[in-house]
Amino acid sequence: MAQTKRQLEIERKYDAERDFRMPDLSGLPGVAAVSGPRTHQLVANYFDTDDHRLAACGITLRRRRGGQDAGWHLKIPAGPDGKIELHAPLGRPQVVPARLASLVAAQTRGAALRPVAALETERTVVDLLDADGRVLAEVADDAVIGQVIDPVVTGDAEPPPMTAWREIEVELGPAGTPELLKAAGRLLKKAGARKAGSSAKLGRVLEPVMAVPFNGGRTRPAALPRRTAGAAVLGYLAEQVDAVLAFDPKARLAEFDAVHRMRVATRRIRSALKSYAPVLDAGRIEALEPELQWLAEVLGEVRDLEVLRMRFTDRLARPYGLDVAGTPSWLEGLAQQEKSAYRRLNAHLKSDRYFALLDALDALFTDPPLGERADRDAAKELPKLVDRQWRRLAGKYAAITTAEDPEEARHDVRKAAKRTRYAAELAAAALRDLDPGRAEAAKRTAADAKRLQEVLGGYQDGVIAMDWLRGAAAERNTTSSEAFVLGALYGVERCEALESLSHLEETWEQVNA
Repeated sequence: MAQTKRQLEIERKYDAERDFRMPDLSGLPGVAAVSGPRTHQLVANYFDTDDHRLAACGITLRRRRGGQDAGWHLKIPAGPDGKIELHAPLGRPQVVPARLASLVAAQTRGAALRPVAALETERTVVDLLDADGRVLAEVADDAVIGQVIDPVVTGDAEPPPMTAWREIEVELGPAGTPELLKAAGRLLKKAGARKAGSSAKLGRVLEPVMAVPFNGGRTRPAALPRRTAGAAVLGYLAEQVDAVLAFDPKARLAEFDAVHRMRVATRRIRSALKSYAPVLDAGRIEALEPELQWLAEVLGEVRDLEVLRMRFTDRLARPYGLDVAGTPSWLEGLAQQEKSAYRRLNAHLKSDRYFALLDALDALFTDPPLGERADRDAAKELPKLVDRQWRRLAGKYAAITTAEDPEEARHDVRKAAKRTRYAAELAAAALRDLDPGRAEAAKRTAADAKRLQEVLGGYQDGVIAMDWLRGAAAERNTTSSEAFVLGALYGVERCEALESLSHLEETWEQVNA
């Protein structure tokens, strides 16, 4: 198929009565002219699973005919007013393009996608232009008719009646600003429009038949007393699971930093399950540990190569006196390794193992694995568990001097510092309103652990870089000039790694002062 097109869509929607009159838009800030109106007839079929998993997450997948962008459209939430929109050609009416289907695999998890609703829209569009003729925003006045066409919902009964409404949509153009978006909203409201009841047209049509509200989410924690340790841990876990799901499609698209942030969310889940195990049922969460470790490693293969590529690219751009013309073959080889790792990652993210892990994470909230200490006061219980992690970290640090392998011991300290940091961040967020004093103490603990983690991280990153450079020099048929550059970079990495390590003892004394 043709390459999938992607864009960031920032828009706001407003409901309007049938007799609503569009106000004069020419007075909006920065608007020098308003284009003549254009009218389109749009016909769209929306696709989802039997239980409307995409709609529950605020995701829409449609095939639309008419207008200037006919084809398949996938919209994924990206902030309060934004959506990542991906396009693909019209193709076959009942066959979702494989690329788009793969981007929602974390939600569908093997379930079939099929038509669930049909919408017909008469759209009248004007462009708001600046003095140079650039598009600041597009304002669409939509008369919509929608109907559920879901056989699972309707069965043998007559389909639900059609729903008709009018909607005004303001979408920022390439030259538009958030200030214009707000000003347009104020003007429309003054003229009688009101904020739309749903963030997407599909939500209005499916609302009568959905088990959860459109964009209601699928990983919300069960209702627990607000002040309990169990509520705090589940709330934090829900945020991290949501982050995994949010960054999943971005990681598949190889967006900048997406794999890193998905990996961090995975590690935070794993860390919380360990640090706050006394609040949970150990027997029920035990099986999650190896699966979360597996996912972190799968993401880590890509992330480690990505970091190395960016690190060496940055090194070569610095004034180290290295005469490097173009991109060295060894750096091109590293980029190819990264691409291969992305292909393996995408295969893993389509696997039954990954889907089973996501199901298990959902079960944390549909059937919480709470332990005997879950109903204890969070303000008392969470600080105790943070202190336990700090004592564990101190023990790991003390063991460095007697360890047979100091390198491995330092690595253990770094991992312990990371776990302590995540545990303290959970407590700080949970206690912010419940006990500001203890929240501030947890925040300081998180900052101290982060300092230690960063010192050891700087050293560890240098060690990993040196290992790769050594391997590249040994395995590749390098020219003498390439060998010189690899050796020079090795020297830079070694110096900086040792410099980071030299601050370890001083940093430990400072965070324990």
